[in-house]
Amino acid sequence: MRRVVIHLGPTLPIDTARRVLAADYRGPARCGDVLRAVLDGAAVIGLIDGYFHDVPAVWHKEILHALERGVEVLGAASMGALRAAELAPFGMVGVGRIAAAFTRGCLTDDDEVAVRHGPAALGYPLLSEPLVNIRATISRAVRQEVLEPVTAARLVELAKSTFYPERSWARLLRQARGLRLDIRAFPAWLARGRVDAKAIDARLLLRTIARGPLRSARPPPRFQLAHTEMWDALLERVAPAAGSVRS
Repeated sequence: MRRVVIHLGPTLPIDTARRVLAADYRGPARCGDVLRAVLDGAAVIGLIDGYFHDVPAVWHKEILHALERGVEVLGAASMGALRAAELAPFGMVGVGRIAAAFTRGCLTDDDEVAVRHGPAALGYPLLSEPLVNIRATISRAVRQEVLEPVTAARLVELAKSTFYPERSWARLLRQARGLRLDIRAFPAWLARGRVDAKAIDARLLLRTIARGPLRSARPPPRFQLAHTEMWDALLERVAPAAGSVRS
């Protein structure tokens, strides 16, 4: 059986994820974690959540190392969507609408998926609302004629201008009322109409892995990973006896 490692945190509860895919679930990825998964024998790595603000983020080179060694690496929803868009030419597979939007250049900023969350012991509870979820929810409200397009665009601007740890629906609604925007039906609709775009894409990634090995019409690109002092230092830190992974 293939060993599957999933890096997951605030995007989706792990108990929920396990009902979709049995895997080795680890917390949000930080620098060294993808390399560690490779050394642990992972055949598939699903990158959903990852640290980036006050903790060193997972390196692109770790993912390239995994791809070079034939590991399937998929990304979605959050840090995974960012890395998948950046490393698609090297064989990393983006899953879902968020990854596709970054790949096409419709989304460009890291703060689109950034959130503030609580500790692992509490299940990484969300303490802010990701901008991609706000965009998706407001788009649905426009389609259902709950918001006028002009008002919707202004709400997105307000959310975008707010520092990511402080984004919330409560704050956004207060700002909208302060500016006398026409959101009369929106607050009540929000209780049932909110879209969790990140969770949707995370579930899709899990289902994609559950279906089995990826099948591509094109062979993966061939490349050779260049070694540097920083890369070798990471190898030594993550796996002191990692001579076998040097190529």
